[in-house]
Amino acid sequence: MTTPRTYPVRVEARLDEPLSRGLWLVKWLLAFPHYVLLAFLWIAYVFVTIFAFFAILATGRYPRALFEFTVGVLRWSWRVHYYSYAALGTDRYPPFTLADVPDYPARLDIAYPEHLSRGLVLVKWWLLAIPHYIVVGLFAGGGTWFAGRASSDNNFDWAAGGLVGILVLVAGIVLLFTGKYPKPIFEFVLGMDRWVLRVAAYASLMTDEYPPFRLDMGATEAGPELPHEQPIAPRPLGWTAGRITAVVIGAVLVLFSMGLLTGGGATLWADRTQRDADGYLSGSTSITSGGYAVASDPLQVRGASDAPNFAKVVGDVRIRATGTDGRPVFVGIGRTDAVSQYLAATEYATLNGFDGSANQTINPGGAPAMPPGDAGIWLVQASGTGTQTLSWPVQDGQWTAVVMNADGSRGISVRAEAGATVPVLGWVATGLFIAGALLLAAGALLIGLAVHRAARDTGSRPSPTPDQASHV
Repeated sequence: MTTPRTYPVRVEARLDEPLSRGLWLVKWLLAFPHYVLLAFLWIAYVFVTIFAFFAILATGRYPRALFEFTVGVLRWSWRVHYYSYAALGTDRYPPFTLADVPDYPARLDIAYPEHLSRGLVLVKWWLLAIPHYIVVGLFAGGGTWFAGRASSDNNFDWAAGGLVGILVLVAGIVLLFTGKYPKPIFEFVLGMDRWVLRVAAYASLMTDEYPPFRLDMGATEAGPELPHEQPIAPRPLGWTAGRITAVVIGAVLVLFSMGLLTGGGATLWADRTQRDADGYLSGSTSITSGGYAVASDPLQVRGASDAPNFAKVVGDVRIRATGTDGRPVFVGIGRTDAVSQYLAATEYATLNGFDGSANQTINPGGAPAMPPGDAGIWLVQASGTGTQTLSWPVQDGQWTAVVMNADGSRGISVRAEAGATVPVLGWVATGLFIAGALLLAAGALLIGLAVHRAARDTGSRPSPTPDQASHV
């Protein structure tokens, strides 16, 4: 029989018996500190992989310092998953380190590639790996574990909902009642975990060798075992706690900067392209109601009179209403207490938001005591056929907008529009761009300094011995 070729990603684990019958029920809580730290480490992992992508594209090499970091994050994650719900294979608490821990029951080694294809880096992580993503989705549940870490909530639910999770749950129940972990389940689960980690390394650009469609079950893989008497990389890691922290903080800053820059772009786009011919940014909705009036939710305005520049921030405010049934329409804005008193005995609808007829609260009553134009309570008002437009001078207080038929009759059918000029929008976009650029520069500087120092220390280490070279 031909011995399977050793894959560059080596995943090994031993069943650390005896295991506690019930500890697995609370491991989700015990592992919580790891989940928090790994959530931040995986944010950094994503950005480090992006930097590695461009480095490989330009030079054909994965920078050694970045490689050590990504391997370390995968190694740390594997230990936590092995302890918790991707295996339940040990009760020994995972260490807080990126480095290899030779006596820990779960270990991971990825051979450093001296050269990587510049062409494959463009397609392997999204196109070539698609068949494996399907398989890993079945194993891990709901999609790939490592891709989910980059794009979702960072809860590290590797085994949630997949075949791994189902089998580990079965093993946990058996363990609870018998005190024994079923060996066949352990070997099968390890094979699936190994598959997930191989695909994770391939999709993270750490190897060009395509993951085999092979379920290598059991604790060890084909080829020489990982040395348990010494670390895989016996030289000290270039990634100290301070440098790891710098990369994590830098990645978080870069992530926030992307949000600010995206917000700045969206704000600038709205400012330059979404204004109408009169310079207003507005939204419109169709309003229908069987009652006598439609009122807005009360709007509370504070600071307009105390801040001279408030009006410059909001700009001109405009409300339009167009009757769609041919009847004259009335639109007005008044103080909420006066409007409430006028409509107290009237059947009317209150809009919960600006989404027209879909979300209304009906207030029972009869017909209004007088037509709205005769009420004398409006700060601004307009009525008649066609489109009625009013400008609202923003003032302190609580205000309510009302749309009615001009004669106070039942049945409202109008097209309403509200807008403002918001002249400061361009300045807001500029501020977001500046803040985003500063955070991006600060984050990139932190990451760059940490990587540079880690790479310097890596380059200054003595070369590994021949026996160690295959594992470094």
